[in-house]
Formats: sequence, structure tokens, C-alpha cells
Amino acid sequence: MTDMAAAAPEPVGGTSPGAPTMKRSTQSEGSVGAPGPSAQAGVPTMKKIGHRGVDSTGETTYKKTTSSALKGAIQLGITHTVGSLSTKPERDVLMQDFYVVESIFFPGEGSNLTPAHHYNDFRFKTYAPVAFRYFRELFGIRPDDYLYSLCNEPLIELSNSGASGSIFYVSGDDEFIIKTVQHKEAEFLQKLLPGYYMNLNQNPRTLLPKFYGLYCVQASGKNIRIVVMNNLLPRSVKMHLKYDLKGSTYKRRASPKEREKSFPTYKDLDFMQDVPDGLFLDPDMYSALCKTIQRDCLVLQSFKIMDYSLLVGLHNLDHARRENTVLDGQSQADTRKPVAQKALYSTAMESIQGEARRGGPIETDDQMGGIPARNAKGERLLLYIGVIDVLQAYRFMKKLEHSWKALVHDGDTVSVHRPGFYAERFQRFMCNTVFKKIPLKASPSKKSRIMPGITRRATQPTVPTQLQLTTEGKQYLSSEPEQAGPFGRPDVLPRTPPVDEAASDSIATTLSTSSLGSGGLNSPAHR
Repeated sequence: MTDMAAAAPEPVGGTSPGAPTMKRSTQSEGSVGAPGPSAQAGVPTMKKIGHRGVDSTGETTYKKTTSSALKGAIQLGITHTVGSLSTKPERDVLMQDFYVVESIFFPGEGSNLTPAHHYNDFRFKTYAPVAFRYFRELFGIRPDDYLYSLCNEPLIELSNSGASGSIFYVSGDDEFIIKTVQHKEAEFLQKLLPGYYMNLNQNPRTLLPKFYGLYCVQASGKNIRIVVMNNLLPRSVKMHLKYDLKGSTYKRRASPKEREKSFPTYKDLDFMQDVPDGLFLDPDMYSALCKTIQRDCLVLQSFKIMDYSLLVGLHNLDHARRENTVLDGQSQADTRKPVAQKALYSTAMESIQGEARRGGPIETDDQMGGIPARNAKGERLLLYIGVIDVLQAYRFMKKLEHSWKALVHDGDTVSVHRPGFYAERFQRFMCNTVFKKIPLKASPSKKSRIMPGITRRATQPTVPTQLQLTTEGKQYLSSEPEQAGPFGRPDVLPRTPPVDEAASDSIATTLSTSSLGSGGLNSPAHR
């Protein structure tokens, strides 16, 4: 895939619905809906996955709109909608705000409301603008920062689109991911917004996705819907391994085609083969992480959401240092991102699976928001994790899919399952197989308290001696869950309170689909 970052924007083709005339650009201008020279000649052929097409020259299209044209339309639209929204006074978010859709037409010659541009006419829709402004403020994203990140530099297209046929863009400063979504996914997100973000207000430390905007570009009579999310896997950090994990084993191995990629995304069976001992975390961090996963699964289950995954990116600090020595500074980390923004936007988010590029090593464990961990060899790791693919409800087609798969295979190993069972299996796999607690050495004083002839029952599986670590100032014999430790990623911060059964029931009740009824949603007191 050709990197579009440095390319000048090409004209957008097509017209919006209701436009009196059809305005076409020449083929060299990358017009929307107009066949290119190669298509007219019959070669090269177009390869398509869903609505996404890529020809042999590397040119990407989505619903017959060129990628370069789509990027230009997105930036024009977001610049206008965020700018016009800044003139409106802030107020409490009401229930009806979640269902508002604003539309603006962008003629090429410009209008009283829009600037002139070199693209073909298009229409830009903004969903729930007031509600999303409130959410961005909740996460510390100012309008100026949002505009600067998305519109100051050309968007960069990521070549690893996955099986969904979506297009992924990353902002020039690596903060945000833009992903095309299907009509049903956008509709489902709208319905989720009230209850979903009520949960984020109450539990900001979460691994669930955070959506910062929902938009639609209308061109050539086609609707292209996009969501803006945070970037889980920063391009400036080299991911030595990347996994998409569901807790299922049926067809959960990366395909040969996927393995041929420069940065493949592996799956559950690959993880169990590559990392059979799991990833070891400090006991406090392990406890906080598992509680976060438990709480997030309750939220997803309450909305009957399933088939989601945990995206896990592994940056090996020890490997990176060795690579840096060999490369002698040839590959340096991206230093364009302001330090203040790293703290603001470091919370892990949805399913954005973007392809990482080769970056330099990281010198400190807390840089870039990674969770410190170790593998069975004792090598130091940084983990970048988040729940992805949440815009899928357990509808009729999913029930059918599970039914026929269960007839041929063990039903418990199939990824498509009932939401409750899926959540339970997901938690069990993550907290028993993927993530494990580092057993810490016992202090002599505690050992002396054990009565002679009495053997203390082991609470942890046998692990390599490299992982028998002792912390400064205190030592542990066992590994009972404790409050989170004083370091680590914001979405699993130590201050996250334990979730007991009563609280869990309360969360599930609060976030049930009945919460989508009419009524007002006032701002939290801490706003």
C-alpha cells in the first residue's frame, strides 16, 4: 500500500444527493466514481474486501471513492463542524442530543458557510455533535487539539485493514484512528451512546473503546460512515508481537496470508503456542487489570454485545535495546507528539487495529502508557491492550452462526456465543491463560512463621526462576489479589476500587438497554 501521508490531496468526485448537476474531475485528479485508465482498459483487476478495493497499483477505494479524496473530505468536514460547534455555548447533555444529525453541503465553489475547495461536491453529516463534544471534554481533549491532530497534517492510511474491509487512517501526530464502519455498526453505536458513556463517566479507567466522533461523507450517492477513536498501538513504538484474542480456539490461528505481512496479527492458538507460560504482571497490576476486564465485560454483556476481542501489542524492551545497538540510531522514535498529550490520551480504546510501523526503543517502562510485564524468559515488556470490535450485538444471524458451528464443533470452543457465556469465557482466558501474577520471593521472617512439618499450599503455578522477583521495601509469599500498585497505565490505575458482586449487579442494571429511554443526562458533578 502506498503511503498517502506526503501526497497532496486529490479532488473528490461525485455529488451529494439532491445536487442539480454531476460534477466530474479528470481521471488524473482521482475523481470519485469515475473508472481509472487501467479499469477502462480492463487491467489491472480490482481486488475487493467488502467495500474496500485495492488495484495492482496500490490505489485504494471505498464505495468507489478514492482514499485520497475521502481523506480530504473528512478533514474539510471535521474542520467545519468542530469550528461551528465552538461558537455554541456549553450546556448539559440531554437525551435528544444523542440522536441529532447535522448536515452541511460542500460545493466546490464554496458557499456562505463552507470554503471553496478543489474536490467534487459532497455532503458531510455529524452525528450527536453536542454529545461527542461533551465526551471529548471528559477525556481532556480540547477542540484545538482535536482539530490540530486530525486536520493539521494529511491523514495516514494504514494498510492492515483486516477481514472487515474497513479503511483505517491515523492522524499525523499518532493520537487518533479513523475507521470506516457499516450502516448497522453506526446505528448500533448511536443506540449505545447514552448508557455506554454513562458507564465511562462512572468508570473512566476502562479498556473499552472510546469514540470521539461519528460522521458520514456522502459522495456519488454513497454514504461512507466513519468513527474517530483513540490509537491503541502507537506507530512510534515497535510492536514485536500483536495478538487478537477472544478466548476461543475454533479457527483462531492466523492465516498463512496474514503471517506473510510485515506485522501480522496473531490469534488465540498462536498465543498459546508462542507464549505458553503467559505474560507475567506485578500482583497489584494483575489484580487491577483483571478487575477492569471483569467490569468491562459486564458492560458489554448488559448490551448483549459479543464477539469482541482483546488486542494485545507487545513491545520487548530488551529486544529493542539490542536492535537499537545494531541499527545505531537509524530507526528513531517519533518525537513529534507533545509530552502533555501522551498523558491526556493514553487510555486504551476500541478496536482499532492499525498496523504499527518500525519505531525505536523506549527507555522507560512508563513511557507511552504501556503496562510493564515480563515473559517467561524474564525479558521486560510493555503491553498495549484494549477491547476492540464491540459494535456487534448478538442478533439472529449470530445465533444461527453459533448453532451450525456448534453442530460440527464443540460449542464451547466457537467464538460466536451467547453474550453471558462469551463474557465468562473471555475473562477466564485473559486472567488465567494470557495474564498471570508474578510470584514474589518470601521474606525469611515470613518463612520462619510456618510451623515445622506444615507445608503451605501453593497458590500459583510453577514459573521460571527469573520471575521470582522481590520488590523494594516489602516481600510477598503468596499472591492474593490486592489493591493496584503505584504505577502503570491510566486505564488500570491503582485507584480503581474493587468491584464486588453487588456493584457488578448495579453496573449491569444501570447499563441495560432500558437505560436508552427518554430523559435527560446531566453532566457529572466533577465536570
